[in-house]
Amino acid sequence: MVVFFTSNDGRVYAVDANHSFEAGEIERLSWLFGNAHPLSEGAHLPGTFVGPRKEMISPWSTNAVEITQNMGLGGISRIEMFVPAGNQPKYDPMLQTVYTNPGADVFCIDAQPAPQEHIADIHEYNQREGLALSAEEEDYLDGLSKRLGRLLTDSEVFGFSQVNSEHCRHKIFNGTFIIDGVEKPSSLFQLIKRTSKVNSKGLVSAYKDNVAFVEGPDVYQFAPECGDKPSYFSERKINTVLSLKAETHNFPTTVEPFNGAATGSGGEIRDRLGGGRASLPLAGTAVYMTSYPRFDGYTRSWESAINPRKWLYQTPADILIKASNGASDFGNKFGQPLICGSLLTFEHAEGPRIYGYDKVIMLAGGVGYATADQAIKGEPVAGQSVVLAGGDNYRIGMGGGAVSSVDTGRYAGAIELNAVQRANPEMQKRVANLIRALAESTSNPIVSIHDHGAGGHLNALSELIESTGGNIDINALPIGDPTLSDKEIIGNESQERMGFVINPEDIPLVERIAQRERAPLYVVGETTDDHRLHFGRKDGEAAIDLAVTDMLGNPPKTVITDTTATPEFGEAAYEQEKISDYIDRVLSVDAVACKDWLTNKVDRSVTGRVARQQCLGRLQLPLSDFGAVALDYRGRSGIATSIGHAPQVALVNAEAASRLAVAEALTNLVGAGIAGNISKVSLSANWMWPCKNAGEDAALYRAVEACSDFVCSIGCNIPTGKDSLSMTQKYHDGTKVTAPGTVIISASAERRACTLKPTPVLNTTLNSTLYYIDFSSCKLALGGSALSQTLGKAGGRTPDVADPAYFAKAFNTVNAMVNADVVEAIHDVSAGGLVTALLEMCFANTKGGLNMYTDGFNRYGESDLVKILFAENPAVLIQVTDRMKERAEAMLDKAHLRYFPIASPSKENVLTITHSDNRTILVSIPAARRRWFEPSFRFDLLQTAPSCAESRFANFDKQPLVFRMPAGFDGTFDSMKISPRRRTKSGVKAAIIREKGVNGDREMAYSLHLAGFDVKDVHMTDLMSGRETLDDISMIVFCGGFSNSDVLGSAKGWASGFKWNETARATLERFYSRPDTLSLGVCNGCQLMIELDLLGAGTTESGEPRVKMMHNNSGKFESTFVSIKIPRNHTVMFGSLSGTTAGIWVAHGEGRFNFTESRKPSKVKIAAKYEYSAYPGNPNGSVHNIAALASANGRHLAIMPHLERAIFPWQWAHYPASRANDEVAVWLQAFVNARKWCEKALKKAK
Repeated sequence: MVVFFTSNDGRVYAVDANHSFEAGEIERLSWLFGNAHPLSEGAHLPGTFVGPRKEMISPWSTNAVEITQNMGLGGISRIEMFVPAGNQPKYDPMLQTVYTNPGADVFCIDAQPAPQEHIADIHEYNQREGLALSAEEEDYLDGLSKRLGRLLTDSEVFGFSQVNSEHCRHKIFNGTFIIDGVEKPSSLFQLIKRTSKVNSKGLVSAYKDNVAFVEGPDVYQFAPECGDKPSYFSERKINTVLSLKAETHNFPTTVEPFNGAATGSGGEIRDRLGGGRASLPLAGTAVYMTSYPRFDGYTRSWESAINPRKWLYQTPADILIKASNGASDFGNKFGQPLICGSLLTFEHAEGPRIYGYDKVIMLAGGVGYATADQAIKGEPVAGQSVVLAGGDNYRIGMGGGAVSSVDTGRYAGAIELNAVQRANPEMQKRVANLIRALAESTSNPIVSIHDHGAGGHLNALSELIESTGGNIDINALPIGDPTLSDKEIIGNESQERMGFVINPEDIPLVERIAQRERAPLYVVGETTDDHRLHFGRKDGEAAIDLAVTDMLGNPPKTVITDTTATPEFGEAAYEQEKISDYIDRVLSVDAVACKDWLTNKVDRSVTGRVARQQCLGRLQLPLSDFGAVALDYRGRSGIATSIGHAPQVALVNAEAASRLAVAEALTNLVGAGIAGNISKVSLSANWMWPCKNAGEDAALYRAVEACSDFVCSIGCNIPTGKDSLSMTQKYHDGTKVTAPGTVIISASAERRACTLKPTPVLNTTLNSTLYYIDFSSCKLALGGSALSQTLGKAGGRTPDVADPAYFAKAFNTVNAMVNADVVEAIHDVSAGGLVTALLEMCFANTKGGLNMYTDGFNRYGESDLVKILFAENPAVLIQVTDRMKERAEAMLDKAHLRYFPIASPSKENVLTITHSDNRTILVSIPAARRRWFEPSFRFDLLQTAPSCAESRFANFDKQPLVFRMPAGFDGTFDSMKISPRRRTKSGVKAAIIREKGVNGDREMAYSLHLAGFDVKDVHMTDLMSGRETLDDISMIVFCGGFSNSDVLGSAKGWASGFKWNETARATLERFYSRPDTLSLGVCNGCQLMIELDLLGAGTTESGEPRVKMMHNNSGKFESTFVSIKIPRNHTVMFGSLSGTTAGIWVAHGEGRFNFTESRKPSKVKIAAKYEYSAYPGNPNGSVHNIAALASANGRHLAIMPHLERAIFPWQWAHYPASRANDEVAVWLQAFVNARKWCEKALKKAK
């Protein structure tokens, strides 16, 4: 039975239940839907509406139904939202459809599960289902059928195609190459693995797990004492291993970008959860590569040179916006910061072939850690339990592994659309919390763990049990779509699931933790000792019953035959007189231009461990070369990561492109100050190549071989990676577009300290010199450069790295200089060349510039100013103060590096370029900065309310960060009378309260802990069940995040637990009735306090809340580091900070404070305001620039920005240079104030 609820804003909620609703149920649902009104039972909804496809329950519905369960409403199976469509409805056909006069049958599907099929003709089935089996694999399966004396089931054939697809088994990388008639001695995989054999220092696990592990430092784990009940946080010293991983999700992102990229990010996170016996993700990276976006009203000549295609599924602009939205949304809701990334748009036509990223690249990578004693998976034995944690099965990704392994456009649309994904980050967060609790325990019961991705249950569960064999009960697998056949249940790629093996006696503990975290958990099978894979039902024929070796061990080996092709690309012609025009062109290339449109919507601060993200300087522009996170909250040790690629060069010289990709990643990383030297760096190599096109297989082999040789020679290793070797898109008119051969290198290493200061931002106030340090050992060259791209050419001599030993020496020397605090600022020379690097060093400042001179190049025989400015030969620029000049030059001379002074800071806001021929070129930094920013503005217009996009473009360089610290603040632990090494209990108790989807709990708990509280971890399930009463707690904090994924409004679902669960409501009322308590709500917690009116603002005469939290005016999630000011106030936490203006993190989508009446309610006080009234300085459009409100008595505070992510200087995106010696930041004082107040209240009560 479906009942429709209509809201005042036109939205309609369709509720599917197994019974008629009573009046009390109608009241609760009406409240949940924003006072929506129900239509009569069985009534049709007149009109045309857009809603989700009926065959797939949306993640939104999953969360909405769970909210109703927390409200005590049973029997509801589905809730979906419909919006009026209008005459020409706009919708995404991949996810939505149009409904006309929908009625009670709106969710009905006239289908039954398909019966099991026995396959007599393997070839016909392969073609019909699009399984991408080769002729050799068809013969293998025919032979297997004959050997077994029976026909194979559809599940067995389908399963074989998935787990042995190119996507899953990397057959080309493991295959035999015959190039120009000569068999190569090594496979591609052997070439890559050679790097880990030659340079194995510090490696713990390489190419035998979901992630790579390298040795890490000892750190202090901060975690609750147990995971199955409320408990207090404590610190424990652990030895770590560091993880690195990067995945690509190219085909699903091409077809349906939002969910394709979201599940790509989610899958990569699950890889890092599934390392060893459990590991923990820390931070993510992302790379997007598409063909040209071609904005309306913004013409770039190089985009006009090639005609756009009739795109198969999405336009490149749509893909970039939707994919980055999807990846950002997943990380934001899961709680993983995205701290580093890259963007490339490219097309080229020369000769008979068209090159471009019509089949897009979406790379999701990241870093994490595990305790050293959990780094290696255990060996399952017979009689252990196979457990699944996560969501239901849907008809998602059926054939995804196979379809991702062939050219896009090869199969019929229906088959390719089977790869459309479904993302539910909040579900994955619940599963991750379960795994986190087990991983952080002193005795982790997990024997082995595996993520669910390509190949679904079959791939994940079979890999868990392949060493022993096992039985999997299909009846035990959770079903979201009752029409799924056994084949679809086993093989679908529904996301957010992890499988693991544990001993049966550990199941009760794991179940208690899962129930507390609301993580669905299913015991789905057991290990055996017969080495067979058995997927079946107890009451029927097995869907799969094969020996492990038949399914996984004996696929035919792939043989790749190709001949070497000589690229023929024209060389760009240029004129010295057009350098100013060339600068404008290059700054407008998407790969070079500002990426603010990407960084302004992705959380870069969650976890409170981020020590370096993309945005820098007083103007907070995305200029950082690397990202870094702390491994614990003490901030002494960390891990840094960076990215490099050079696909334009690969068109001309595949070998050079590999070396340049590695070089770019490392010249980006060298400013991080890694612990040790280049031998401590590990790389991930992700290969995307248009194989099976003439000459491309040979080029791939040369590229991999060159990468292997170079990495071996410089002393680091490649212990992880991925390949996607079908980078070709075919169109119905016969057009074929191939991507340039691409390798994306992700580098990572332990960082010596999170407090190391050099960034690419020039210090304009110092007497100093900029030095150019050559890493290339080659003549400057323009082949494959951004300048050549704007001139419509790709050829000519390309940059390269000619001397690996010199490169390693240069890296080690500069790294040592950073660690010795000799370097004031540092930036690499890569995309856009030297002139871009110099300008970028000036962009984040409001004043000052550079005087550049080319004498040093002349001494090395280079006088061509165009090459000097635009060549992308690997190099590094460092700024050195006069005080450090002698020491810096001594270190550089000792290493015999090629370096020379190239520029010095100036007072004028100009880059002055003086050439040896007495030419002088003046580049206005403000004008160049706006040119550089404009492509970001064009992207922003596609994702942001237009008025806000225009306001951002108008104000991005007019709202610098402002700081005014309180008098007497000296930034030391001693002045606050606290210690980061505290081991004893204080007796002052605080509790962090979290709901499913909350992701800001750990940084909040640590802020309280450091301030002197004993901090308790409390979940909503603890309050609703009565496990926690809060009776001895002095302060509660509602943490930030996305409870219930913000479905039905931010914090609405969280509030429902307090409003409709009697036990939780009574506990909260009892706490607030006490005179000795404090409360704080941050972000999602702030939204909760406003929803429940915990500040006491009250309601209007008509019953409307006087204070509401609304969506940001921009219509999107806002991530930024801004200045907020504390007005004179008498609140407990902020009273002593009156008059302070400080930097703070913002990360929210519904952060706009709004008053129902024209005046501020008298019962609440403004506790903090944004420094600027205009967007983006006021990131949400809050009335009166409000960032925080407090109760009239000052005890209860609701704030949207994240002060708990800014208690240390290293957490700030920009900290005032005049306070470089601060140990702590001003926001920690607010938590100390709270602890002191509670201490006094406790003493008074005694």
